[in-house]
Amino acid sequence: MFIAIVGTRSSGKSSVAQYLVEKKGFLPVKLMAQNGQLGFPDQSTIYGPIEDGDDLYVDDRRLSFLQMTSPPTSALPSPVPDSADADFRGTLARPHLFPSPAVLLRYVTRNWQTNFVTLDLRTKALLEPFTTRPFFLVVSVDAPLLTRFKRCEDSGISLEEFVREHDYHYYGMSDASLETPRRGTIERTTARPSLSSANDLVNLHVINSFDSVQTLHSHLDRMNLLDPERLRPGWDAYFMQLATLASRRSNCMKRRVGAILVRNKRILATGYNGTPRGVLNCNEGGCSRCNSASDTSDECVCLHAEENALLEAGRERVGDGAVLYCNTCPCLKCTIKIIQTGVKEVVYNLSYKMDDSSAALFHEAGVVLRRHATPA
Repeated sequence: MFIAIVGTRSSGKSSVAQYLVEKKGFLPVKLMAQNGQLGFPDQSTIYGPIEDGDDLYVDDRRLSFLQMTSPPTSALPSPVPDSADADFRGTLARPHLFPSPAVLLRYVTRNWQTNFVTLDLRTKALLEPFTTRPFFLVVSVDAPLLTRFKRCEDSGISLEEFVREHDYHYYGMSDASLETPRRGTIERTTARPSLSSANDLVNLHVINSFDSVQTLHSHLDRMNLLDPERLRPGWDAYFMQLATLASRRSNCMKRRVGAILVRNKRILATGYNGTPRGVLNCNEGGCSRCNSASDTSDECVCLHAEENALLEAGRERVGDGAVLYCNTCPCLKCTIKIIQTGVKEVVYNLSYKMDDSSAALFHEAGVVLRRHATPA
């Protein structure tokens, strides 16, 4: 696993990295600064896997995972000198420095069974090439603004300066004339990539409003950052996400529900709730009961998601051992039809008002009912 940590100033990014290194055995990796601030001006001072034939800046070659193996520990790059280890403050294992994102990408791909962590992939442009790898995870760390300001009061920065610096870092700048204060000074800056532009690449959000590093680490333990389903969803999570996606096709005015009918981990049919084929859509007035502000004596004419999936498959295609995934627990009406068509297991995520009645009927009929909760 390779985890890239992004986030706002004083949110606790280094503390999360420290947790991964000290408690989970991750290897910290860093990029050589391209602006000269870290001071690695020539190749002789660069530590990292610079091998014969390596291109330090561009490498477009693709590797099959069938060809990849993790090398012995002795093959790992030499650590960076302590003087360059500013971000980790000496509390982390000594990080390994790479001359460019391309070299880092190539190295972690070759050694994908080793766990790595970095704080240096801070923009969307840097992150995107790594997101093509199935072992890569982006973790965002944040905290309430005032909490973060109090953590860095000793730096002498004012609250106004801190807020303006946050806005510059998180939202970027569209006007080059805007002034960005830092450490008590006012500097004119140009537009820069914003942290918010990378939000769509984040896999996991950590809110660090804790008073101590120990409490944060306890929270990370509960979150189980290394859950393999964060990288590749299990079958339950996979089919439940598809059921949720199917629900977005629904135009029912009361609720959106999606269902996926599966046998031997193969999808037989999908369904979502709405009026029958050829009838005016629910959101266009096709079902008077769903469109009324309160329950009426009119019968609901909307087909439920489970009904649509079962009708689409038919009794013959349902067969033995079929599993129905539904983002909402089936109602009593659907429960009867699910039992009748031979489905042997129902997995749901959200509760419904008839849960107990449905569960009792499923139990009587020998149908397994399970609730699936996605990782926090």
